[in-house]
This record gives sequence, C-alpha cells and structure tokens, in this order.
Amino acid sequence: MTLGHVSPWSPEPDQLLKWGANNAGSVLVFGEWWRIVTAMFVHVGIIHLATNMWCLWNLGMLAEPLMGSFGVLAVYLLTGAAGNLLSTLWNWKSFSHDLAQYHSVFVFPAGAGASGAVFGIAGALIVLLKSPRLPVPAFDLKKLRRSVIYFAAINLVLGLSISGGTRLIGAGISVDNMAHLGGFSCGLLFAMPMVPRLGSAKGSFQARLGAAVVVVVVILALFAYFLTRFAA
Repeated sequence: MTLGHVSPWSPEPDQLLKWGANNAGSVLVFGEWWRIVTAMFVHVGIIHLATNMWCLWNLGMLAEPLMGSFGVLAVYLLTGAAGNLLSTLWNWKSFSHDLAQYHSVFVFPAGAGASGAVFGIAGALIVLLKSPRLPVPAFDLKKLRRSVIYFAAINLVLGLSISGGTRLIGAGISVDNMAHLGGFSCGLLFAMPMVPRLGSAKGSFQARLGAAVVVVVVILALFAYFLTRFAA
C-alpha cells in the first residue's frame, strides 16, 4: 500500500476500499463478498498494523500449541470473517437510509484490520484453557486463562469507550466494535467442539478440529445468506 502511494500513517477511506477494506454497500449492493476476507489483511496505517500484530504474536504463541498451525489459521480466517459479517450487518442497519439519499457506498464506513480475528483467537483460548486435559498445573492454567479474559474485556470496553467518545464530540477514532464482538463470539463457538492438541489423542483432536471448522463455515454461510435477504 505504501509503495502504491498510500499514507503509512492515515490512509484515506477510498484508498482502504481500493485495497480490500470491508464496506457494507460494496458487499451487499455490488456483491463484493471477498471483502469479508481481505479486510482482515488491510490496516489503517502502521500503528494500527503494529498493535494488531503485537496482539496476534502474543495470543498466537499461546494458541498454536493448543490448536496447531492449521487450527490457528482456521480460527483467524473464520472468526475474522464472522466479525466482518456482523460489522456489515450493523453498518447496513445504521447507514442504509443514507444510501437511499446519496446513492453512494461511501456513506458506509470502511472496515479494516485483524482485530476481529485477534478477538476470535482470544475467545477460542478462553474455552480451550478450561480443558482438564492440558498437562499444565491448575494454578498456572487459571492464571493464563484469566490474563486472556482480561485482555478481551479491557479491549472491548476500551473500544466501546473510544467509539462513545467519538460520537459524543463528533470527531476522533472509529473503532469497529461489531467486528470485535463478532470475532470473539465466533471464537468461543469455534472452540466448543474442540479439545486442545496438548493432552489429547491425535485422532480426537483432528476430528474435533474438523468438526469445528465445518460447523462454523455452515453458520457463517447461513449468516451471509441472511444478510442478502435482510438487505434485499
């Protein structure tokens, strides 16, 4: 993006859309469903990217021994998509009346970033770290799980507070809280049928991981279909 003359500090909304950011109008009016996936790889400047990658690094190091590399990739993509789908629904409900007035998809905010997927990994960890199968002392396990819960709770409250302040004063940072909530909820759902890789038989882990992927894919497909009907 920077090589394409996009500001590394504060990209413009039209530039974000050009590079694959999410936009309710582009998805539901023009059928650009690929944005649900590409948006989680687009960031609003280097600081946004750095903070998300720092969170992903820390949570990923904890998640990979429990889910395996494929599991981490699956939970990242699926929960990120879930967050972007919920964000699309929320933004369509909030701004579709402006679309009828201005006839431009730019009435919808551009959504970008990995934070929905990061919250998804946190949600999955909260479930998996509860497993009695893990060969980790109960005290340490409880401490790890509590730190992930604190991470999710603090960042959800922080995002809601920032958005509230922005609406109150009419200017400031826009936080896609629906993407965070959607990703987190999907992460909880994703991990429910799973067992952690550590302490579980290989066959059992792989079967439950496969089941988790199939269940979430079906739910997201149904949700996407609901979106098309909702916007019709």
